[in-house]
Amino acid sequence: MGETDMAELKQAPKLQISQWLNSDKDLSLDDFKGKVVVIEAFQMLCPSCGSHGLPQAMKIRKIFSPDDVVVIGIHTVFEHHDEQGTEPLKTFLKDKDVTFPVGIDAFGEDKRLPLTMKAYGLRGTPSQIILDRDGMVRKVHFGIADDMITGAEIVSLLYQPTKAQIEAQAAKS
Repeated sequence: MGETDMAELKQAPKLQISQWLNSDKDLSLDDFKGKVVVIEAFQMLCPSCGSHGLPQAMKIRKIFSPDDVVVIGIHTVFEHHDEQGTEPLKTFLKDKDVTFPVGIDAFGEDKRLPLTMKAYGLRGTPSQIILDRDGMVRKVHFGIADDMITGAEIVSLLYQPTKAQIEAQAAKS
């Protein structure tokens, strides 16, 4: 399964994106503070990404309020680079009716692993990353993520107080 150990919570690494699709501006995780963030890392040639990962991400976006939960995709290509360029990706997203923002993972000098993929320690695609409302990594899952478990995890994070809420409550005491 490949999920993070909850004892290893850490601040989410910066997204390293070369281009955003389905967004009229460049996005940053700082744009989503106070919201649960679900990141679906995928490749358009990955069968499980098209049959499960992206449809699940679209369901999450439809079910949860955008005031509470943000869904973004990261196209993180680590194989078949020539077939998975920007123009084929635009067509793929349109054909799959993916309307949430999708970032194209940037490459460093070595051109082997995309930078965001490397920063999050992803083993492949599909991978699902869930950040809490304070921007902490709460889940990194490689493979097909169960819908019920994912939904429960999101709901539990929505009900957990943020660091600011905890500090405000402590100041009142």
